[in-house]
Amino acid sequence: MKIKSTILGIAVLGLVQQAFAQDTVRYVGKTLSNVDYHHGQLTPAVGTHNIQVFRANRAFPELAGGHGFTYNHQPFLAYWNNTYYLQFLSNPIGEHIAEGKSLLQTSKDGYSWTAPVEIFPPYLVPEGFTKPGRTDKAGKDLYAIMHQRMGFYTAKNGKLLSIGYYGVALDAKDDPNDGNGIGRVVREINADGSFGPIYFIRFNSSFNQKLAKYPFYTKSKDKAFVQACKELMEQPLMMQQWVEEADRNDPLVPYSRPIKAFAYYHRDNGDVVGFWKHALTSVSKDGGRSWAYTPLRAPGFVNSNAKIWGQRTADGRFATVYNPSEFRWPLAVSTSNDGLNYTDLMLLNGEISTMRYGGNYKSYGPQYVRGILEGNGVVPDNNMWLTYSMNKEDMWVAKVPVPLVSTVQGNVKDDFSSGSSEAYNKWNIYSPLWASAKIEGNALVLRDKDPYDYAKAERVVPASKKIKVEFVITAEQADTGNLQIELLNNKGLAAARLIFDADGSIKNKAGYRNAGVQTYQAGQQYVVSLTADVTTRSFQMSINGVDKGTRLFFQPVSEISRVSFRTGDVRRYPDADTPTDQEFDVKSPGTAVAEAVYKILSFKAENIN
Repeated sequence: MKIKSTILGIAVLGLVQQAFAQDTVRYVGKTLSNVDYHHGQLTPAVGTHNIQVFRANRAFPELAGGHGFTYNHQPFLAYWNNTYYLQFLSNPIGEHIAEGKSLLQTSKDGYSWTAPVEIFPPYLVPEGFTKPGRTDKAGKDLYAIMHQRMGFYTAKNGKLLSIGYYGVALDAKDDPNDGNGIGRVVREINADGSFGPIYFIRFNSSFNQKLAKYPFYTKSKDKAFVQACKELMEQPLMMQQWVEEADRNDPLVPYSRPIKAFAYYHRDNGDVVGFWKHALTSVSKDGGRSWAYTPLRAPGFVNSNAKIWGQRTADGRFATVYNPSEFRWPLAVSTSNDGLNYTDLMLLNGEISTMRYGGNYKSYGPQYVRGILEGNGVVPDNNMWLTYSMNKEDMWVAKVPVPLVSTVQGNVKDDFSSGSSEAYNKWNIYSPLWASAKIEGNALVLRDKDPYDYAKAERVVPASKKIKVEFVITAEQADTGNLQIELLNNKGLAAARLIFDADGSIKNKAGYRNAGVQTYQAGQQYVVSLTADVTTRSFQMSINGVDKGTRLFFQPVSEISRVSFRTGDVRRYPDADTPTDQEFDVKSPGTAVAEAVYKILSFKAENIN
């Protein structure tokens, strides 16, 4: 037995050494994420905008486009016909618990999105359906589960296809992606926003095709549609995305090992770099028909059982986007010059909104990220556009400026009076639907009517030992809301906090307590000036030219490199010790509260070292 173990160990070591000898993706940077913070203590990619596009609402589904399901997950993104397309899965409460459907949203600018429409409706499983090796059978009211690892395909003839998969979970622990479901469906998205009929494009062999609700794609009279479907199935890299749900010996799938959530990009030399869950990776030199070595965890990458996304960026470099921890937070990006060696790690989203609805296998955090796959569109602004789910509940997109950078040079002088987006694009934005952070008129406006989330706008400034920050701000009310303004270091740790509180007072966090500074009036402009010095652990404050004295930091830092405006208290739940599954709903998750509005008219930051 000991001899066998030794031989096995030598074999595994040989595979690892082989991976290092091969061209393989690896992380060679020094930055690691700290799971004790939702932001991982990572420095943000400057100018990243996180925009919520769908907020689940069970009690008032009319506020969620008429869809009351609260498990929403696994989004995909495409850009076609000058439009962004977002597809995601939806179940009533939890993962793998029927009924399942797929929804679609569209946007012209990536910020304002249509209400979701049903693109693949619930599918009733034929009564008596079972799986090989099981004795339990589907009853007369069992619905299928949507489970697809591919959402879109743009054909050479210009047709945009949306693809879904109807799997079956006979119980809450059964897998709809075990290769024993019903089959994969396809329909065309037309330029006018309408959809073509639904067809099956591939059945699971164990399913009785005579019981199929939709016809096979070859029955379509649209020859161009049929050709687009055939073209799709001739692409090895497209078919590799089908592996989990397909028959385990499906000849269309080049690599039959059912490792999950395949993504890829091409390097300059034509090699394909492949990624799977757990940051598994390999390289193909023949377009995905075969792989140079058995996919192994990319050396240096930290990633648990969540998706990893990779793509070439508009500047000719490469990016991978993933959760760099054993949890599904934070959401981060790493960059590479050659598509193999990744050298840095920057923050994209360091927030975890409150999970409002409990459910089966609902993980906390921003997760299951996907971008625009090669061939599925080139955005006009050259930014990297991403989509992900938050808590397997809400849908988000992120716009990440290219080139990706984590620092800024020179003094900051942002004037929003012209209504231009130029200054806005330099801010890092976290903007839920009920707590937005966007340009309105001549100001950067933070609105908040969400009882379980907040708006946040953060400006990266030159890292400074001594810095002067000045901003002009108006609160539209003085009897509700909670705006917190913080001076942060490069790890996101706050040194000082100023609060526009709900009792009409401006306060300063002084150790344990919030000390009063002065009152404020609704609708009045306040010019706030803060001169911070990390060596004395203090800042001088004036409001509308009136000296408010010198205040101590509540936490020492070695530099100031960010200023944050947030309409709520800092969040620390969940943490690494929080129970995995949340079985409860929070109180009144679908009801808004009185809205608070804050307007930032201008912002300045000057390094005075």
